[in-house]
Amino acid sequence: MTNSWATFSTAEPELAKLVEERFGAYTHHILATLRKDGSPRTTGLEVRFLNGELWLGMMPDSLKALDLRRDPRFALQANPGEGTGMGGGDVRIRGRAIEVHDPAVKAGYGEEVEPPEPFHLFRTELTEVVRTYVEDDKYLVVQVWKPGEPVRLIKRT
Repeated sequence: MTNSWATFSTAEPELAKLVEERFGAYTHHILATLRKDGSPRTTGLEVRFLNGELWLGMMPDSLKALDLRRDPRFALQANPGEGTGMGGGDVRIRGRAIEVHDPAVKAGYGEEVEPPEPFHLFRTELTEVVRTYVEDDKYLVVQVWKPGEPVRLIKRT
């Protein structure tokens, strides 16, 4: 069993819904990949939640796609939006991006999303989902999910 979006949303449906809403609030988000030399690269990216998966689609031979082919580890941060409100909290996902080569899977994604052709498509395997928010203007609350573990809740004043 992979640690797909479906795995996470089955284990933690309430948190998964909040995370999806947070990503759904804006179109563009921030993806961090690793360059050849191991240093981080951040780039903008659109994401899709479809058929129990979190998908990352990219232009052909984009640097972020080449980074993920070389080293599949990534971090993804939801666009915080304007100002300092952070409605819904700060949401981050870490995992591994697995490139999809199956023409039928890519065609199904293409029908839903209509990306420019050709494109790279990556299915994600989650290693961590984190939501950080402020509660009662007093507490910083961090929710952390890792595969096979319950959500850990950390409250700080």
